[in-house]
Amino acid sequence: MQQEPTPFTRHLRVREDRGHTVLEFRGEIDIAAAMEILPYLDRVTGRPDARLVIDLSRVEFFDCSGLRLLFRARGRVLDRGGQLSLVCTHPLTLRVLRVTGLARLLPPTPTLDAALDQSETTSGTV
Repeated sequence: MQQEPTPFTRHLRVREDRGHTVLEFRGEIDIAAAMEILPYLDRVTGRPDARLVIDLSRVEFFDCSGLRLLFRARGRVLDRGGQLSLVCTHPLTLRVLRVTGLARLLPPTPTLDAALDQSETTSGTV
């Protein structure tokens, strides 16, 4: 079976790490970036029992388009019995996550290692 090429675009890098697919968002996540990311996001969140981490540590700007991506990813992963973790440390992005309530549904971790080590019970399934 031929493996799909790993996408690397201006706003997204996708790789495998310890049995998880890591989607690293980069730069400014606005509507243009969201349109670039969406096809890759839908591909990996459409898999049954997916184990995903969305890493926002390289994000400089994050608006409602980014929030929509996170809500969409969470819903699709949970509908298919998977796990989703989030990495975020940027103070403004963390504030947006808290204000919108997404931080309660998808608690951010401070590092990729913490997200990869996170147990199933705290991986956004609450």
